Amino acid sequence: MAFIMLLLTILTFLLMGKIYSEYRTPLLTPVLTTVAVMVAVLLITGVSYETYMEGAVWIDRMLGPAVVALAYPMYRQRAVLKKHFLPIVVSVIVGVITAFGSGYAMATALGLERELLLTILPKSLTTPIAVPVASEIGGIPSMAVAFTMIAGFTAILTSPLFFKYIPFGNSGKGIALGTAAHGLGTSKAVEYGEETVSMSSVAMSLAAIIGSFFGPFFVWLLAI
Repeated sequence: MAFIMLLLTILTFLLMGKIYSEYRTPLLTPVLTTVAVMVAVLLITGVSYETYMEGAVWIDRMLGPAVVALAYPMYRQRAVLKKHFLPIVVSVIVGVITAFGSGYAMATALGLERELLLTILPKSLTTPIAVPVASEIGGIPSMAVAFTMIAGFTAILTSPLFFKYIPFGNSGKGIALGTAAHGLGTSKAVEYGEETVSMSSVAMSLAAIIGSFFGPFFVWLLAI
């Protein structure tokens, strides 16, 4: 059963990719639709998450090599990165501060309890960083994964609208996607070209580093 679930996940993603390439609608983003289909399959068949992950663990293990592979487009765009290093760093810092600030504002407006508020704060960091940051500042690590995914999906769904009306260049799109939507944003950046992917992967990495230091400081600063 585990192997069947693994095969079904891969085939579903490939099918969703073909559908997306045909219609190019944000709601049909392959990562989003594949997750929705697989959740439905698990609910209908009654297959447990543990059984599913026995096969899907191989997909999870490929996340590391996939992230490392982003170094190649970064290397090809090294001249651009060197030339605009300071603006990139400043942009990511502003993005991280905005991400934490928006999470705090949203949680406060909704009247969420302190533990949930602290869980939401690192939502725009990549999952391997968001989980320990949430744990360190007093949040719920397991829920941090969910909030991180929601933030990523929200960003990739709404980014085409922003890019349509705001004159972002390819570099700007990459920085925005990488900072706001981590790995999911970087997967979206592929649609805009190599330069955008490079900037997104750099922004994602910088946001993770900056966010891991800024998270505890933000909580201390606001005395949450």
